Amino acid sequence: QVQLEESGGGLVQAGGSLRLSCAASGRTFSMGWFRQPPEKEREFVGAINWNGVATYYADSVKGRFTISRDGAKTVYLQMNSLKPEDTAVYYCAVARSWAVVPGGHPADFNSWGQGTQVTVSA
Repeated sequence: QVQLEESGGGLVQAGGSLRLSCAASGRTFSMGWFRQPPEKEREFVGAINWNGVATYYADSVKGRFTISRDGAKTVYLQMNSLKPEDTAVYYCAVARSWAVVPGGHPADFNSWGQGTQVTVSA
């Protein structure tokens, strides 16, 4: 099973930007980003297909966040116009298939990374 490692989190002021990276130990196909705010459920952020041609985003981040990839092993999450409500631990994961992406259910993803903390101050 591929191992994933997120990086790039940190503290940023509202309106600022961060870029998260997800490095995989092996080749990956469709990849997703999730986040888990404090004391809340893990929620879907977006996903990218195997060649980077297709992306899908949650309504809450559409127009502010962009997912891209560099080959088969690295995926990025560019976050712009950050808001305090974006504060969360961010995770990347491998989608079982592109077909499950619109549902955004964590159970349809595996090989989770350890997460990286993003904190947006008001």
